[in-house]
Amino acid sequence: MLKRTPLFAAHEKCGAKLVDFGGWEMPVQYTSITDEHLAVRHAAGIFDISHMGEVTASGAGAGAFLNYVLTNDIRRLASGQGQYTLMCNERGGVVDDLYAYRLSADVYLLIINASRIEADVAWLQAQAAAFHGGELNLTDASHHYAAVAVQGPRVKEFISSVIPGVSASVFKVDGVTALKKNQIAGFHFENSNILVARTGYTGEDGFEILGPDSAVQHLWDQILSVGAPFGIKPCGLGARDTLRTEVCYPLYGHELDEITTPVEAGVGFFVALDKGEFSGRPVLAEQKANGVKKRLVAFKMTAKSAPPRPHYPIWVNGAKAGIVTSGTQSPSLNVGIGMGYVPTELSKPGTRIEIAIRGGHFAAVAVAKPIYQKTQTSVA
Repeated sequence: MLKRTPLFAAHEKCGAKLVDFGGWEMPVQYTSITDEHLAVRHAAGIFDISHMGEVTASGAGAGAFLNYVLTNDIRRLASGQGQYTLMCNERGGVVDDLYAYRLSADVYLLIINASRIEADVAWLQAQAAAFHGGELNLTDASHHYAAVAVQGPRVKEFISSVIPGVSASVFKVDGVTALKKNQIAGFHFENSNILVARTGYTGEDGFEILGPDSAVQHLWDQILSVGAPFGIKPCGLGARDTLRTEVCYPLYGHELDEITTPVEAGVGFFVALDKGEFSGRPVLAEQKANGVKKRLVAFKMTAKSAPPRPHYPIWVNGAKAGIVTSGTQSPSLNVGIGMGYVPTELSKPGTRIEIAIRGGHFAAVAVAKPIYQKTQTSVA
């Protein structure tokens, strides 16, 4: 039996095409992936992200514990701030990538991938059992929250009409649009308390909103209603994937896994070697100092072809050199794009490669990340 989010009935009402996504019955699209993608790039879109996991860490030792199990430096966060970070095993492989928010002096909120909730919680509990650095309380709060992401350049024009007023908790801010990137605050919505963070997974400005089931159900309806004159559309997982691929955001199970390190994946910037010992640090320090054998490369197709897809081989100079981890047709650029792992010496932008697609080899070129930048427009 597939799990359903509190917004399942809303998806059916909007005519969603529903698919199995990691054990969840989720919308892949409503109208079309291209329509929804372009709505987010040029106007606004709303996504159901209730399947994501939430873990709270609290107590006097919570900060020290998180600084050991996460790669980024949690000490840099004041209350109301968040950061992208990763959990790594002792080999430097990625257990998960996540967002960590500081809600108060000794309370933190982790937003984790839906497919990794069970594995993450088990891994954190195992690390906690060996931790002796002060009081620590870990709670899997995934069932306590529903959530939506509202993304796109026009969201800031109407979101305050849905969530009016000053913040009620976490830290003082004059309104939701006064939040800066990666900030989070609590607000009142109807009779509920919700958390609003200015972040997202699309490369656009926007907000992620967490709250009780009934509050998020009402938020979904109100955001679609109030946002209608601004061009908002409900968006599915298909557009979420094309949007994040255009800006080269990694997806767990594609670019990241337990045998791939953040340095290999191109997210070494979020590894703070200067903070002291943490899980995976020796391997990551060695890789940062001496380099890695494989790297994640972004590419664009230069030959007309069907879209590249995950698991397609990458060829260079007549030999198989790597594998595609994410691939799609870019709605913004009207060209095939993707990411994949190749030997480091072949990862430089400008390197000519080929993607094996349906029995043929088609020309592509390695490009700088992100593939899509806001100054670019479609070549269609």
